[in-house]
Amino acid sequence: MVTIAGNGMGEYSFSNVRLDMSTFEIIICDKNFKENAKNILKLSFKEAKEYIQDNYKLQNILYIVTGSPLFYSSATIIAKHIPKEYIRFINNRSCKSYLLERIFISECDVGVVSLHGKTKIDLEEFLRKRYTFLVCDKHSIKRLNEALVFFKKEDISVTLAYKLGYEDELIEEIDIFDFPNSKFDITKPYCLLIKRNFEHKKNVCDDLEFQTERGMITKKYKRHLTLQNLDLEANQLLWDIGAGSGSCGIEAFKRYKVKTIFFEKNETRAEFIKANLKNHHVSDCTLHMGEAQEIFINLEENPQRIFVGGGGEKVIQKLPYLYERLDENGIMLINAITLKHLSQMINILNEAKITYDTHSISLTTYKGKLDLVEPERQLFQIKIYKV
Repeated sequence: MVTIAGNGMGEYSFSNVRLDMSTFEIIICDKNFKENAKNILKLSFKEAKEYIQDNYKLQNILYIVTGSPLFYSSATIIAKHIPKEYIRFINNRSCKSYLLERIFISECDVGVVSLHGKTKIDLEEFLRKRYTFLVCDKHSIKRLNEALVFFKKEDISVTLAYKLGYEDELIEEIDIFDFPNSKFDITKPYCLLIKRNFEHKKNVCDDLEFQTERGMITKKYKRHLTLQNLDLEANQLLWDIGAGSGSCGIEAFKRYKVKTIFFEKNETRAEFIKANLKNHHVSDCTLHMGEAQEIFINLEENPQRIFVGGGGEKVIQKLPYLYERLDENGIMLINAITLKHLSQMINILNEAKITYDTHSISLTTYKGKLDLVEPERQLFQIKIYKV
């Protein structure tokens, strides 16, 4: 039988665990816990998981984990490998509940994201509610500064909660954009509460909501089709090549919560992209200015989606390379507005024996009472699946 219990707030000890320890043959805990005894095993999570899987039928085991708001994350991973009749959970006070009680904030207004031992931010939860509670490690503040590079200081307020439950606990508002790590020991338990000071704008944007060089924007109707055909899912990595105003990547973030890397070689357009990223509060994105084909070959992480909206003939020559960089089951969507570029793309894909679908889309808009036609250029879309 396995019992998984949270240790609650404060020191790494068993003092807050409301169980009779003498009833357990084996007690498993993190290496930071103070207690020592012959039946106490101090293991990493991986070691604890393996031990429990091998012995849950043979021993009465207590596994004590730190009392975080994601307490059940450890429990549910282990529970997947053990029959339900052999496991039970005993919850305890979490650092999230403890902090919110201290500063009088309702749990209904708070989302939770873990950056403890992680580099990827869950964009579905991050800054979605008025407050975001973050479980952190020593790298988290640096990672957040990377994710919030296009934010202004007044966009958020950050509360540091350090060593909660200890005698020397600290709860104070900090400037995360200018915070000296020397101020506290970031190897000790701490978490952050971020308050979103801005209101989310609508996810489907009008063209006028983007600053842009004249004509350098994928217009609203084409954005709908482009984003729909990219089949985006939350937390995927999207490369937006030849980003122009950044409208496609920005709306992809707002609608689908993807992480976007923008590539733009024109300095003026890149400045417009920066302004739009700030105005739309886009988090966890990167803007690369320069020739895209010289930049993306040096990026380590492969994307799940690639949108080619520009970049010129040099990018077209790199389509086979971009196909290879796609993750398995990835999608690349290419927009072309000239027959010349369409012909070049098709020839290169055929030579590389890459399978693709081609669609021709013609959109015409009307002003007023349908008496003034505003013609749209024809759009060709090439869609490629990585199998």
